Amino acid sequence: MSDAKSGINRRTIAFRDPVVENVVDKFVSRSDVGFEKYGRTLDSERRGKHKDLAGYLNDIQEELMDAVLYIQAAREELASTRVEMCVDYDADYEDSIDEEA
Repeated sequence: MSDAKSGINRRTIAFRDPVVENVVDKFVSRSDVGFEKYGRTLDSERRGKHKDLAGYLNDIQEELMDAVLYIQAAREELASTRVEMCVDYDADYEDSIDEEA
């Protein structure tokens, strides 16, 4: 179903996997944010020649570089959390030994 005024196509999708449903919801939300920010869809941007292939490739490269930075930050956070958990565990262990003595 299409809403001619808003340019929005509507459809009902049956999801068997809630993970896939969550990702689709995020895609739709991301598209809405982009439309609010730029006033056009990726399709209208492409058809209107607002960006060429080099522009898209540049965007992809920048997004992937950001993704690598996010991965590194997440790894460092995970390592930090593991160290904190070990320190907490050691402190609890030492407290239990002191209580036994």
